[in-house]
Amino acid sequence: MTGYSTREVSAVLGLPTATILSWTRAGLLTPVRGPRGAYFFSFQDIALLRAARDLLDADVSSRRIKRTLETLRAELPGGRPLSAVHMVALGDRVLIRDGERVWDADSGQMVIDLEASSIDVAPEGATTPEVELDAADDWYDAAVDLEREAPERAKEAYLRALTLDPGHAEAHLNLGRLLHEAGDVAEAEAHYRTALQADPASARAFYNLGVALEDQGRGPAAAEAYEAALRLDPELAVAHFNLSRLCEAAGRQTEALAHLAAYKRILERGGLGA
Repeated sequence: MTGYSTREVSAVLGLPTATILSWTRAGLLTPVRGPRGAYFFSFQDIALLRAARDLLDADVSSRRIKRTLETLRAELPGGRPLSAVHMVALGDRVLIRDGERVWDADSGQMVIDLEASSIDVAPEGATTPEVELDAADDWYDAAVDLEREAPERAKEAYLRALTLDPGHAEAHLNLGRLLHEAGDVAEAEAHYRTALQADPASARAFYNLGVALEDQGRGPAAAEAYEAALRLDPELAVAHFNLSRLCEAAGRQTEALAHLAAYKRILERGGLGA
């Protein structure tokens, strides 16, 4: 079953499950039903709920938001999702933008250009990078929450984040780790390298890359990655430990002992660096 459960959507957006279910029963959302009758929400549903949450954050009441959504449902052409329009609070009003048209949700009156300029949204058919990046962060946060209970769903959420923001370094890093733990080391390596392209100052990305390379039997390349991690973060204890092992295996005893000593010093200070 594809989609996201009511509990997962609530965790992602910080909306009460009661609100989500109420709007679903009112026909404002279009989730599918699972085998046991549970709702599973689409990306379009989540996009709409995210917009509604932003209105709640702007002190627009839940009842008023529901009324606005019901009005939109009645006015939009059949088959056109509510997520296709943009809603924003402007003072004590809710304004709607649909392509080039902007109107007041309560009165239905068109809004003059000066007021419409307050809605920083691209015309229909275009994309707004800021909105996409915010949504990518939402999917990233959802993935982090899902990792322990549902790692496969977490992978899907990280991929959603990367679809919206291909340069999301932390999403690449975390997705790489999940793939790594599942045994897909080569794919994990690719994500670690992409994370480094997005954030060349990430010691963690260099460290994870080193582990992936070491797990593939590429010791010298792994050692270089660990050294790069330590140049960025000399307190990364686990990198010292792994590099110590590789130096010892390569017959570089002095370096091995130096890294092992650094590892022990960091532990004694209470800094795991992991």
